[in-house]
Amino acid sequence: MAAPVLAVSQLRKRYGRQDALAGVDLEVEAGQLVGLLGPNGAGKSTLTKIACGLVRPSAGRVEILGRPAGSPEARAALGYLAELFRFPGWLTAAELLRFHQRLVGAEGGQAERRHLLDLVELGDAADKRIEAMSKGMQQRLGIAQALVGSPRLLLLDEPTSALDPVGRRIVRELLEEMRRRGVSVLLNSHLLSEVELICDHVAIIARGRLVKAGTPQELAGPTAVVVETGSGVKTFEGAVRDDAPAIVAELVAAGERVYGVEVRHSSLEDVYLETVGGETG
Repeated sequence: MAAPVLAVSQLRKRYGRQDALAGVDLEVEAGQLVGLLGPNGAGKSTLTKIACGLVRPSAGRVEILGRPAGSPEARAALGYLAELFRFPGWLTAAELLRFHQRLVGAEGGQAERRHLLDLVELGDAADKRIEAMSKGMQQRLGIAQALVGSPRLLLLDEPTSALDPVGRRIVRELLEEMRRRGVSVLLNSHLLSEVELICDHVAIIARGRLVKAGTPQELAGPTAVVVETGSGVKTFEGAVRDDAPAIVAELVAAGERVYGVEVRHSSLEDVYLETVGGETG
């Protein structure tokens, strides 16, 4: 069985007396899109920076394609976009990508730059200076630079925070394309609806610990079947979709008129708020 693209084992990071991470285990498989959720200060960015080799762990380990985080082999396999990135405003989009190609030793040249700009729908902005771009355009350019050199793993910290709905759709389609290409993505985001929509797996971190993980469907499982009848709305707690036909049949047999059936699920937001309690995100 192939090793995970990202393997986090008993990861700990302590700043003075404060535990930023207190024994986190997490894996990201090839082509998997994993959403990392948690309130501010939960340890999400610390985990991401350790995976990039920017921060040293206090204990535990992080491996990328079986290589220790921070090693040349691990660095060559990943692309990273920080939440608070800053690009030189005087550079054009093409110049920025060329600079990052030199940094990572990518040999794709102009063809790679053109492909990446087209991928984030900035093909017409190759010669536009960054300082003249909107925040949303800069955000998409940041994702393009993270893709320089065809990394196997993308670490994205709030990549859609500055985007309008159209921009978020572009990024969502881009991430889905990355999944089709077998690229793995660890997505740190506060936009729960986006995570629920595109991620294969969700990991919730609170107080430096992994408190809940699973697919969005597993975390936000069905909670009830609600039936609108002639005598009022009837709720069957704990019932799932497959229970609905039998429920309706029983109601009809009992003389009820049925006007509508709904299978209600708790949303990922409901699960998140229940998990982290009153902590702010």
